[in-house]
Amino acid sequence: MKPDIQSRADIILLVDTFYQQVLIDETIGYIFTDVVKIQVEEHMPVMYDFWCSVLLREQSYQGNVMLKHIALNRRVSLTEAHFDRWVFLWNSTIQSLFEGPVVEEAKRRVDAMKQLMMFKVNQSKRDGFIQ
Repeated sequence: MKPDIQSRADIILLVDTFYQQVLIDETIGYIFTDVVKIQVEEHMPVMYDFWCSVLLREQSYQGNVMLKHIALNRRVSLTEAHFDRWVFLWNSTIQSLFEGPVVEEAKRRVDAMKQLMMFKVNQSKRDGFIQ
């Protein structure tokens, strides 16, 4: 039996393993490596804080994930295929490492994020869009 997500160390393992997949993925990897050109050393602590806030109620994330994705969409068109691949990689990563109630919450959250981000990204293309 695999453990459930319980600590920041678990989040770090999850996010690090997930990004190992994302950065080399044929569908979405280029967004991170060629478009955004993320600096892994700077980006990863932000992702740890984000997921700790979402899953562990840590209140450590300071930012607006939606605005970042809307701005990113202005640089490269984010499609449902991109978000589907992101969800697939997230779910396969999480299932390879953990199981339990927090894992199920993480899957629900990522699906909800996908839906909301797709809606907001598409709305942001319209005249008069207000965040």
